[in-house]
Amino acid sequence: MIKIYHNHRCRKSRAGLAYLQEKTTDYEIREYLKEPFTENELKDALKKMGKKPFEIVRKQEDVFKKELKGKVFTDDQWVKILIENPKLIERPIVVKDSKAVLANPPENLNELF
Repeated sequence: MIKIYHNHRCRKSRAGLAYLQEKTTDYEIREYLKEPFTENELKDALKKMGKKPFEIVRKQEDVFKKELKGKVFTDDQWVKILIENPKLIERPIVVKDSKAVLANPPENLNELF
């Protein structure tokens, strides 16, 4: 089963979902702003993407610019920051089996098929 961590208010996330819908009907949508990642889920997705937490931070968000920019955090600290501030997470993240991608641009989903 494919899981897409989605924010319906985000144009890029909607584009990723539409692209996924063209590929398959076997997926589950998780609106991560309503049902946030757990620490284990986020760490697992990062591992499957081969990314560090800071690589998926949305640096244009006010909370980043005002409170986090220029500061140094460990990976574990970034995971906690992202869980507490899910708007900071780049989207959509799509997980399938042992692989995950940041579907921005949507064509990144091709790596899963």
